[in-house]
Amino acid sequence: MNEDIIKGKWKEMKGKVKQQWGKFTDDDITEMQGSYDELSGKIQKKYGYQKDQAEKEINDFIDKNSDL
Repeated sequence: MNEDIIKGKWKEMKGKVKQQWGKFTDDDITEMQGSYDELSGKIQKKYGYQKDQAEKEINDFIDKNSDL
């Protein structure tokens, strides 16, 4: 479900994603194109998180920004 939220609301979420994870470049954001897996992978790569921690970060982010 969270994967669908990210994909469906990507245009609205891009700015918030960049604020949340400041290490992302504009190119990173563009490459993700709303893909949950891409977002998770980039978080793991840029922040050194394990997959489960990256997914928790994404889920917390979605819960916090559910008004988008």
